[in-house]
Amino acid sequence: EQFVESGGGLVQAGGSLRLSCRASKYNLNNWNMGWFRQVPGKAREGVSCIGGDGGRTFYADSVKRRFTISRDYDRNMIYLEMNKLEPEDTAVYYCAREPKWSVRCDLSESSYDTWGQGTQVTVSL
Repeated sequence: EQFVESGGGLVQAGGSLRLSCRASKYNLNNWNMGWFRQVPGKAREGVSCIGGDGGRTFYADSVKRRFTISRDYDRNMIYLEMNKLEPEDTAVYYCAREPKWSVRCDLSESSYDTWGQGTQVTVSL
């Protein structure tokens, strides 16, 4: 795979998880990176992205003030810290590359060209 996500699992509502994304072939620090999620039968949804050149971050309204995206430049990793999880957050989560390096990143799926296999997040009541 181009990217490998990890950190998913089963958690109760109100709990937390931290997703990680690593790359075997790319230096993630050269690109804008995003996290997306998808539930069966629905379109993939942009959750959060982080730009280069200062690392400006963007979030979907549904996860603002609960999720935090970050980079570890030394480890070449992208993270998604998810707090106050809700059953509606249940989905397969993917990290992806937007093939540009800019202050502002994009949460549109069509802007991303490389994806991981995803990690399942399940939030129970």
